Amino acid sequence: MQEQLISSPVSEDLPSTPTSDGTSKRLSWSRLLQKIHSSQSLDSDSDHHSSIDDASDTGSISLSESDLFFDPTEEALCKEVVQLISENLTDAKDGVLHCSKLLIPEKLLEHIGQELVHLSASEPCGLRGALIDLCVEQGGSCEAVGQIAVDPCLVPTFHLTLVLRLDSKGLWPKIQGLFTGRSPASPVVRHALKLSTGFRVIKRKLYSSEELLIEEC
Repeated sequence: MQEQLISSPVSEDLPSTPTSDGTSKRLSWSRLLQKIHSSQSLDSDSDHHSSIDDASDTGSISLSESDLFFDPTEEALCKEVVQLISENLTDAKDGVLHCSKLLIPEKLLEHIGQELVHLSASEPCGLRGALIDLCVEQGGSCEAVGQIAVDPCLVPTFHLTLVLRLDSKGLWPKIQGLFTGRSPASPVVRHALKLSTGFRVIKRKLYSSEELLIEEC
């Protein structure tokens, strides 16, 4: 019965359309289906193109945002600066820090790099305009370790002071004696030092009178 209902000429129940000569003319079932199918196809194509356009617009926005926050040149420069900071700290062990060995955690250098990128993002010359002072808190005082002009050919636009701390917690105090050494030129015993992963950074803009920015990292 269902097959008969589906295949039965429904056109007999369709309303007639009067013609100019007064006779009635009925739409055929196949023509009606064709009109419905064409209408649905147009709506489907319209929705499809609309969704593609929306996706394309969304994709373009995300790409522009990605390009805005990622600068390969600045990232490469940051790595070079972090390497210079590490070298300055290592050189200071025989001078200002008076230690046999200075242990620099990789996590500390990673955090310093992140802060450099963050603090230079709003600067007109980026990280190239930074003048960086390195300090280490030791024995209640703050020892100046070195200074780095990221681009010596450029007038600095902002000044950063990195205040690093010595590690005095956890396992380190218990094993510190294992790294104790004696200088060949002096009988004085010098202890090994290890830097903490936490530090303080102070930013001062050199082209404006804004207040100092101090961050604990």
